[in-house]
Amino acid sequence: MSNQIGIIGKPNVGKSTLFSALTENIVGIGNYPFTTIQSNIGVAYVRVKCPHIEIGKSCNPKFGKCENGIRYVPVQIIDVAGLVPDAHLGKGLGNKFLDDLRKAEGFIQVVDSTGSLDRQGNFVGFGKFDPMDDYEFVHKEIVMWIAGIIGDNIQKGLRKIESEGGKVEELIHQKVAGLGIDEKTTAMAVKNAGIPSNLKNWTDEDTMRIAEELIKYSKPSMIVGTKADQLSPEQLNILKSRGIFLVSGDYELALKKASKTGLIKYNPGDNDFTIIDETKLNNQQRDALEKIRKFMKMNGGTGVQQALEHMVYDVLNYIVVYPVEDESHWTDKSGNILPDAILMKKGSTALDLAYKIHTDLGENFIRAINGRTKRILGKEYVLNNGDIIKIVAH
Repeated sequence: MSNQIGIIGKPNVGKSTLFSALTENIVGIGNYPFTTIQSNIGVAYVRVKCPHIEIGKSCNPKFGKCENGIRYVPVQIIDVAGLVPDAHLGKGLGNKFLDDLRKAEGFIQVVDSTGSLDRQGNFVGFGKFDPMDDYEFVHKEIVMWIAGIIGDNIQKGLRKIESEGGKVEELIHQKVAGLGIDEKTTAMAVKNAGIPSNLKNWTDEDTMRIAEELIKYSKPSMIVGTKADQLSPEQLNILKSRGIFLVSGDYELALKKASKTGLIKYNPGDNDFTIIDETKLNNQQRDALEKIRKFMKMNGGTGVQQALEHMVYDVLNYIVVYPVEDESHWTDKSGNILPDAILMKKGSTALDLAYKIHTDLGENFIRAINGRTKRILGKEYVLNNGDIIKIVAH
């Protein structure tokens, strides 16, 4: 599984609670800074309508699951230690934190929607801090991290370009390739940032501009405000208007636990739940569920599943494609129906899909076949969400 999303933010903002709510992995959760020391890695799922309903036969997912015509496609989530000011210089657990994020394709940046924590994650009182301040300083640390990688010994590289020829974007890409940033993205970032006509005039500001552009295109992010169940309706609306996606990880965890024990019927992402048997609930449970329901009505759900799907489909711009080996029956060679559901970037081609499945398929690509229309497709065919594709190779 190559699709990885990082959960980042300052200490104690609720990153691990959100991680647990998404993945159902129980990790250390505490009301104090640096509860997370080692990064937590787990799997969450995004929903999509499964094509198997078109043929009236059940699919056989290798990964994830399919329930009532809804396919749950896996995404890897990494929750890292909290980030404090000057983390890029090694403060707190900064160096390890940043290194763990190298493979992440984008960031869910968690802020404390109650504004109760200082930059080190210590409680200072409700509403004392602006949640957007959390975003700004953490974003700056990420940019400084990338700038540090670019700037390391860059003057030597620039002098070599001046004396021997070459391109600045090639030099930059050599430095950031380990972050999973491709040549095309690097070239775009360098172009948008602009560089001095005379490389001898290169400054730290040039490095910072390129780092900003690289983050924008290679590791996009969204802002998620945790602990939203503690807010009033007015506060919810104000923060939403500022572009913060509001969630309650605690409520999502409670609903998943109640669902597993058979007290309620709840699917992640639903904006309500159904109590299966009122007689099985004690007064405390009944009151707690009513409190959760009230919040869900205000927020359109707990927000947890919705946040993940917004990140995957809207921020990272993924679509879901189903590769098969038999285009007539939509199966693999063992007869499994729609065994794989793969996340691909919008704009990806049939050739991109072939390489995603296996390098040999990409290198030996002959053609693709549309499983619905049976049309022959060339390598430049642009994939659509829900496509069922067979790759033919030498």
